[in-house]
Order: sequence, then structure tokens, then C-alpha cells
Amino acid sequence: MRIAAVGDVHLGVDSHGLWRPALLELPERADILLLAGDLTRHGTVEEAKVVATEFADLGVPVVAVLGNHDYHSDAEQDVTKLLIDQGITVLEGTAATFSVGGTTLGVAGTKGFGGGFAGKCASVFGERQMRNFSCHTVALADSLDATLASLDTEVTIALTHYSPISDTLHGEPREIYPFLGSYLLGEAIDKNGADLALHGHAHAGCERGTTPAGIRVRNVAQPVLRAAYAIYELNPEPA
Repeated sequence: MRIAAVGDVHLGVDSHGLWRPALLELPERADILLLAGDLTRHGTVEEAKVVATEFADLGVPVVAVLGNHDYHSDAEQDVTKLLIDQGITVLEGTAATFSVGGTTLGVAGTKGFGGGFAGKCASVFGERQMRNFSCHTVALADSLDATLASLDTEVTIALTHYSPISDTLHGEPREIYPFLGSYLLGEAIDKNGADLALHGHAHAGCERGTTPAGIRVRNVAQPVLRAAYAIYELNPEPA
């Protein structure tokens, strides 16, 4: 099973034709394309139309989560609807299943949020603003937990925008780690198991890491990949 993935493409209204040429051969190279958020620059419907033009009707399923940029204009519901209407599956605390060559694939997705990592993280305590910040992290991690638990597929992928581990943040200033991801996402992945976890957001991070339980995590932010997408091959264990 061949998984193509990229995040942080940051398409604007002037980005027509930027990605499409690199995707023309995608059906020969991959079975599905996963988009790890920050599809737009400012989260406008006009930018989302460009995303749809570039990524819809590629000949393989396309599954996305939104990123922080896609929320900037408070139009995330309209952006989501537009992408879904164009055939792109958008996940937020939800999952999608596919049959790939007779093998079932489940993708559980959420934007995720910041908060930091074990021993150096925010907590649900203190000022209302801090509690709101931390509660958002907890809520989205809980939704990933529940969604992963609901899947009964031969291959499972966790798709987020924010990182579930700190390994793939190496290269970013440590001072901003709390704004790049949360260990709670990683705990949800380790609790339920997955064959692969994909995220974006960390433009100056590195590609490869693992959760504490050894699950592979890949940062597919385009500035890290320096390519239109990466391909990961997954081979399910024989029954």
C-alpha cells in the first residue's frame, strides 16, 4: 500500500497550477493522498477553491485535515464544505475507510493543537485563557483517541496537523515546541495503535520520528519534504 502525503502547501489565490502538474502521475505512484493541514494561507473560501482545483479529481482518494492557517479567517466550516463538495474527504475527530487492493485502510484525523510535551507542557489550570488553550488540546486529543478506537481496519493511519511527538520538531526553536504539538496526540496514537502517524506544521523540523511505543511518525510539511509529496509504503501483517 502506497501512501502519498504532504502538508503546509499554503495555497493562495495566486497559486493556480502550482501543484497540479506534479500530481499528474500520482495514480501510478500511490494509492491515496493525505494532506496534513495548512492547505491555504489565510483560510479563505477563495483560497480553498484553489486547493480544490489543485487536489480534486486526481484519480486517487484525497483525505485532509485542516491546519491553523485554514482557521485564520473563521471560515473553516465553509472551507470544509467546499472541499467535501469537490470530492476531498476532510476529517476532524472523524475517520474514513478505504479498500486498497483488497486491504482495508482507516484514516483517523484531527487538526490537533499545541500544549507541549511531557514534563514541559501546559495544563488545565489557572487563568481562563490558559484553561481554554489546554482544554482545546485535550478535546482534540480525546477525539483522536475515540476515532482511532472506532477503526477496525487492516491498516490504520493517524493524520494530524500538529505534531504528536517532539522528535520531528528538531530544528525548530525549543521555545516554540508548545505551539507545534502535544504529547496527548501521541498518547492517543500509542493507546490505540497505528501503522503510521503523519503531521505537518513544523516547517523547520525533521521528517522522521517515533512515538514512545515505537509507532512511526512522519512530518510531511512541504518545507521539510522539499517535494510535492512523499510516499510511504505500508505492508499489513498477514492474517
